[in-house]
Amino acid sequence: MNEKTESIDELDRKILTRLMHDADQSFADTGKELFVSAGTVHVRTKKLYRMGVIKRKSVEVDYHKLGYDVIAYLGIFLDKSSMYDKVAQEISQIPEVVEAHYTTGNYSIFTKIICKDTKHLKHVLTDRIQAIEGVQRTETFISLQESINRPLAISVKES
Repeated sequence: MNEKTESIDELDRKILTRLMHDADQSFADTGKELFVSAGTVHVRTKKLYRMGVIKRKSVEVDYHKLGYDVIAYLGIFLDKSSMYDKVAQEISQIPEVVEAHYTTGNYSIFTKIICKDTKHLKHVLTDRIQAIEGVQRTETFISLQESINRPLAISVKES
């Protein structure tokens, strides 16, 4: 067990679970649900931030309502895996790329891309990503429907 996990107790995990499902819930409402004071929830939440367990609060956006109708996943093959840092740095400059992972398996990098339409996706692929030195080729998967999008269920008691 690492040092961070050891200092997180059952109440911290319950607070974290509530925040993961509704980050806007007030400390008072969370406290009522967990039978502790709002002050306790506030102090525990600040501790989780300090420890780096909570990185940030974020807003879930419906991209379709903003005109972004294509979500694609892209497997990127590199000329050499040693080029990962350079390529990842260049990919990070492309706003449509919202996730990138260094992976095992067929691809060196696996990304999630959000675009307005297929024409926009083609531009991002051919003019931006495939133009990066070190990118050998790519394989694209277009999402037809998102079936699951949820936070990880944090167990309250460890096994």
